[in-house]
Amino acid sequence: MRGGPDHCIAHEPGAPCALPDEFRSLQPADEAALSDRASVFLCGAYRFAGDIGRGLVDALPSVLPLPANIDDPIHSVVALLSRELQHENPGRQTVLDRLLDVLVVFGLRAGLSRSTTPPAWFRGASDARLAPILEVIHAEPEKPWTVEELAKLGHMSRATFARTFQQVVGDSPMKYLTDWRMTLARDLLLTSEATLDEIAAQIGYGSVYAFATAFQRHHGQPPRRWQAAQAGVQRASVDH
Repeated sequence: MRGGPDHCIAHEPGAPCALPDEFRSLQPADEAALSDRASVFLCGAYRFAGDIGRGLVDALPSVLPLPANIDDPIHSVVALLSRELQHENPGRQTVLDRLLDVLVVFGLRAGLSRSTTPPAWFRGASDARLAPILEVIHAEPEKPWTVEELAKLGHMSRATFARTFQQVVGDSPMKYLTDWRMTLARDLLLTSEATLDEIAAQIGYGSVYAFATAFQRHHGQPPRRWQAAQAGVQRASVDH
């Protein structure tokens, strides 16, 4: 469920839904709940922060059914979660946290594979020719990449790489790199206390001036003014 809207879960469409307290009173713990044929309901929430997380979530439908085939890895992770919740073993919370991470990755993979509007990076990451190049761009945005250097990583000519990247991802390699750097910059401005010098160095700009110029061209205002505006929006949403 994307965004946490009110919802009910039922065995068939149109079935009456009970509020949580009523449901629990109707389904007290008994021996039937321990049966292999019993249904188990697990509920959890996962928060995504920043533009990267928002981009992932926005690409998903509001309701995403996941496969329940017994040979699907999602089935195995849910079974492990259920098993871990039944026992108070040492390290239980750590195991639950990691399993939830894995479940979210599998869920995102399944959802984005079916999406009619998957993010550009997902389209590229699903292409064997571009996947290693995107991995390098994401991992090392601070490097002064050129189209020629990226083409060599993919064992393609410059022209073939540029054409392939544009066809699959929908943007030129340099525009994608700039967009990724700006995404990282927005996250750093919103979630860290890094200086503009530090942000510029982390995302591949040789000076604050070069970074600020690129940011203003991309967002229509300087980094600190954009940051202050976003802080005001967040305060207003909290107040309401």
